[in-house]
Amino acid sequence: MDVTHLAAVDATRAARVLDEVRSAKLSGQRAPVPPRPVIEQSWERMLRSGVDPDHDFRSGLLPREEVQRRRETSALRHVLPVLREGLLSVADVAHHIMVVADEEGRVLWREGSAPVLRKADGLGFELGADWREDVVGTNGVGTPAVTRRPVQVFASEHFVRSHATWTCAGAPITDPRDGRLIGVVDVSGPLETMHPATLSWVDSVAKLAEARLREMHLRSLERLRAVAAPVLARIEGRALVVDRHGWTAAVTGMPYTERLTLPKSVAAGMRWLPTLGRCSLEPLAGGWLVRAADEPVAGGTSRIVLDLRGPRRWTVEVSGGAGSWTRELSPRHAELLYLLAVHRAGRSAAGLAEDVFGDPARTVTVRAEMSRVRRYLGSFLEHRPYRFADHADVDVLLPDDPRDLLPHSTAPALGRRYGETTAGQ
Repeated sequence: MDVTHLAAVDATRAARVLDEVRSAKLSGQRAPVPPRPVIEQSWERMLRSGVDPDHDFRSGLLPREEVQRRRETSALRHVLPVLREGLLSVADVAHHIMVVADEEGRVLWREGSAPVLRKADGLGFELGADWREDVVGTNGVGTPAVTRRPVQVFASEHFVRSHATWTCAGAPITDPRDGRLIGVVDVSGPLETMHPATLSWVDSVAKLAEARLREMHLRSLERLRAVAAPVLARIEGRALVVDRHGWTAAVTGMPYTERLTLPKSVAAGMRWLPTLGRCSLEPLAGGWLVRAADEPVAGGTSRIVLDLRGPRRWTVEVSGGAGSWTRELSPRHAELLYLLAVHRAGRSAAGLAEDVFGDPARTVTVRAEMSRVRRYLGSFLEHRPYRFADHADVDVLLPDDPRDLLPHSTAPALGRRYGETTAGQ
């Protein structure tokens, strides 16, 4: 039975069915119908993390000054007009509100129907509130942030009982430059306002917001190219101009590379960078001039630490005689590097395609992603087959519970490894 479509016809009956499903699941009994997989997986995370399904927990609201500070520093401020134009006019008529939260689940903007805003206050759905999944349970802000995909949560699909009068549909917004989560946009309202098409609507507007961010990025690179051209014309040897995030505007004396991995804290002076070795960094308007020192990079064994312990943030850290650096990973790159760490002998493109997509024919997608990975891991990755180089010692930091490993992932290989792990316990 498709509960979301039943809700569009008979919201009261759908809510009653979901209440029975939730009660059965939490008591360990057989449910009349199974919960949707995305909801069931979220409930399982809540049970493991100790969220109380029968008591509403609210962490402290951020002060108004901190909400304002986050608004001013968040990339979400650039796409707020897109979100308002795409969602608010319909939301107000349909008795919904639009909620925009940052990557930490903090509500930064909240607009729409005035009566619904007052009802949201009663649920603690206020400016500055913390709506992470592991704080308030399954919901349209916190759950999309964990799964990295759009999620609709209706009635008793909310893990916490007091939210069962509510319906919400949320979609993540990611930075197109690196795939990093920057926030979630959610449309919420009372139970009777639920419609199965709401999720597609919200997701479409979230994608428009990401497209706007992509346009802004390309325009900023064009401006930086105008600055870079006369600078690079006077330089001999290898050099490039990148923006503050490492995206390349122009190069001279070397092949073009789309992006350069910069240290977390960038400062002028000599630095060791992946693929280039020792470089000098000089500030430019809107970016950096990077000159390769053309000195041999120190050899020897390097250590690579793949940190997958967090539910939403994963990193790779490389350290060795020439220095160290850390990079935050997109969900797909985290999957691929984990699979290569497990299969040290290597995997072919077809093997990785089967691992990630369950389809060995999707080699073009895998090769494109691995090409992006090799741009920052460079000599630490071999290909044909893809594998970590022999001079790299690889450590993988995993969550305590194997079910918390990359919870967004739909890769068949990760599902099989979870089954193997639990079978051995």
